[in-house]
Amino acid sequence: MEKTLLSEIAIACDGVLEGEDREIFEISTDTRTIKEGSLFVAIRGENFDGHDFCRAAYENGASALLVERKVDYPLPQIIVDDTRKAQLLFAKHYRSKFVIPVVGVTGSVGKTTTKEMIYAVLSSEFKTLKTEGNFNNDIGVPKMIFRLDGTYQAAVFEMGMSDLNEITHLSKAAMPTVSVISNIGVSHLENLKTRENILKAKLEILDGMADDAPLIINIDNDMLSTVKLDRKVITVAIENKNADCTAENIVQKDEKTFFDITYNAETYPAFVPTIGIHNVYNALEAFCVGVQVGIEPKKCADALAGYVTTGMRQRVRKEKSIVFIEDCYNASPDSQKAGLNALKDIEAKRHIAVLGDMLELGAVSKQAHYDVGKYAAEKGIDMVFALGEESQSIFFGAKENGIDSSFHFLSKDELSKKLLECLQPGDAVIFKASRGMKLEEVIKNIYKGMGIENE
Repeated sequence: MEKTLLSEIAIACDGVLEGEDREIFEISTDTRTIKEGSLFVAIRGENFDGHDFCRAAYENGASALLVERKVDYPLPQIIVDDTRKAQLLFAKHYRSKFVIPVVGVTGSVGKTTTKEMIYAVLSSEFKTLKTEGNFNNDIGVPKMIFRLDGTYQAAVFEMGMSDLNEITHLSKAAMPTVSVISNIGVSHLENLKTRENILKAKLEILDGMADDAPLIINIDNDMLSTVKLDRKVITVAIENKNADCTAENIVQKDEKTFFDITYNAETYPAFVPTIGIHNVYNALEAFCVGVQVGIEPKKCADALAGYVTTGMRQRVRKEKSIVFIEDCYNASPDSQKAGLNALKDIEAKRHIAVLGDMLELGAVSKQAHYDVGKYAAEKGIDMVFALGEESQSIFFGAKENGIDSSFHFLSKDELSKKLLECLQPGDAVIFKASRGMKLEEVIKNIYKGMGIENE
């Protein structure tokens, strides 16, 4: 963060500064990261109140506090009505200091993968800041914005939501110069009720963009194909050949996906070091972002090879003649089906799916889980191991539609034991569930049981 006076911060967030003016070099909501020159923001949450941690911030060396009520510590304090809103307001002000390409990314699934591919493309030309971890909400996005300094030439920020009006605030703070909506699925139906509302929520990314800032969308997605806007829209697709940017000649080999990008009547060979058709869409969006910010198309296509999988997202390992796909970061009906497609695309003697509960689906949960099991059967998956209460419906969907080797477990240990008994050389296995299921614990059990080092 570039040094900023407390008085400037107070004006930007409609606060009142009490105490001396000081230079601030960092803004933090976590007392564990406090150091000299930090402004501690006392955020109130459902289960905590950051004001209770002002003492720890003071003792750890904070230079000032951003609070909703004055606290009894000898530090300058900016007093505001709402610290969360104040932090977003200052983030917007701070972001406005940087005249650089800023990319906003949202979508029901694949946000992080798309963000990482965009980062790979932008980094081929610019020093680029990207969202780290799960910093994609109203606390995380400001944190990432505050990491900007004069050395960065571009940034890509991921924006998540669980309800309406959330992305509006993030977009207004980040002010994207180009944005991507990767897809509209069924994640967050519990709150939003309909896919039309999910589309409405995702389109809030426009709220912080200039009128001439372009939006990139995937028009093979049924909901995004209906979008009509009075602004520049760049479309990507595989099936719809009327899109501005398309992919063809898609070939998966050695855990890589090769394809040709067609854009402006020119063709650019490309590959990404991961599997699955859904990742080709992500790559097309990243390619278009690069072109929109001025990078040569061929350089954009070539840069996709530098994509690096993060966390537990579709990491592919081959051990003891078995291909393992570790994809335990999150799951929705759309991403589960995409994972099954990717699994089936791998050349293997048997295709085995280890699938856990998908969370936040509300009233459609039972049917959505059943449909995933049915889809596994339609794709010709050989075995299904379902984990969790909701995933009993995956088991039923698979079993009733022809996968005889279908199993349901409530215990990770029991599932692990059965899977270890069944695995054979030549198999390909995917592990996928919502983050809360901690399916990586099953992976650890399998690797341990097979004598494979867990990296």
